[in-house]
Amino acid sequence: MLKLLSFNIQAGTSTAKYRQYVTRSWRQVLPNNQRVANLDAISELVADYDIVGLQEVDCGSLRSGFVNQAKYLATHAGFSWWTHQPNRKVGVIAHAGNGVLSRFDPAQIDEHRLPGAIPGRGALVVKFGEGKSALWVVVLHLALGRRARFQQLRYVAHLVAAHPYVVVMGDLNTGPISHEIEEFRNRSGLVLPQHPPMTFPSWEPQRAIDHILVSPGLEILAYETLQSPLSDHLPIAIRVRLPEEMSLPGHSDGDDQQKDPEHPRQGG
Repeated sequence: MLKLLSFNIQAGTSTAKYRQYVTRSWRQVLPNNQRVANLDAISELVADYDIVGLQEVDCGSLRSGFVNQAKYLATHAGFSWWTHQPNRKVGVIAHAGNGVLSRFDPAQIDEHRLPGAIPGRGALVVKFGEGKSALWVVVLHLALGRRARFQQLRYVAHLVAAHPYVVVMGDLNTGPISHEIEEFRNRSGLVLPQHPPMTFPSWEPQRAIDHILVSPGLEILAYETLQSPLSDHLPIAIRVRLPEEMSLPGHSDGDDQQKDPEHPRQGG
């Protein structure tokens, strides 16, 4: 069994009401003590999972106190490996991206710039294992515009269509029955639970815009949101049963918690 989590962490900032986007907007540009406490709470939440996909992780800028939040979470949650994909940078003020935390050693890491009229969206692709039994994990944060989402999901479908075991997770900014998700499922062959839970806004969820899609060969055992007030999105958790031929190397089981979670960068 494999436990995965997808979480848009809003750069480590919590939001409990719509008006806080205005009243607490300064937290998006300046460091604050609440962010550190929030990251510590997120570390406790993600520590129970094998692979975690992060969106809106700050890669080290003024607002985060120049802390790489993917590395911070990996260190404090005891993950032996992590990586990040920097995407949108606003000078020294903010540097948003995707991230992956894992208890398995990857065989390959690829960073892709996604199409769209406005740059700054990416796909972080991590391969675990070798050959046809490898697991491909893709972490995304898609555009707000529908046309751009169509382009981005077509690009990702081309990346994964040939692989038998794939997990695509992230903030897709669209609902499960949208035309772009339907087209993506047809092109990629991935599946989504019939009634995925609402994830946004976290304090009163009304929209299902965060998703985890998997190949049919990965049996879904559980799929749920975690009721966590640590961001403006709720995290999505999934448990899948792996096929017998799949073996993921380098599972730490907590034994590597003192290992420096730095990693060799590939691409980007």
